[in-house]
Amino acid sequence: QVQLLESGGGLVQPGGSLRLSCAASGNIFRIHTMAWYRQAPVKQRELVAAITSGGSTNYADSVKGRFTISRDNAKNTVYLQMNSLEPEDTAVYYCNADLIYRVDYGLGYDALDAWGQGTLVTVSS
Repeated sequence: QVQLLESGGGLVQPGGSLRLSCAASGNIFRIHTMAWYRQAPVKQRELVAAITSGGSTNYADSVKGRFTISRDNAKNTVYLQMNSLEPEDTAVYYCNADLIYRVDYGLGYDALDAWGQGTLVTVSS
């Protein structure tokens, strides 16, 4: 069983900062790309930022220069530092991991596109 547990969401004023964390746990063998997505009301889920196991990153144009994604491979954890937050950043933020896990009973390995449960970020005065 693999789980992604997010934390760090909340209410913040415009111009403020928040740091999201997402820890992956379970029978994980290897994690490739980790990413943050977000979904605002009545909008589609969109990619915010992604980071490979080697540390290469990419960002949505709307967050470039304000958000920073990082990861700790030893802890299977990804972070999203969000600065200069704007009301338009209000959304549920989801963690995503492209990973390989060990199947129970010694049956080998399998791939999984895992998702967290989401954490709400509200930017409002």
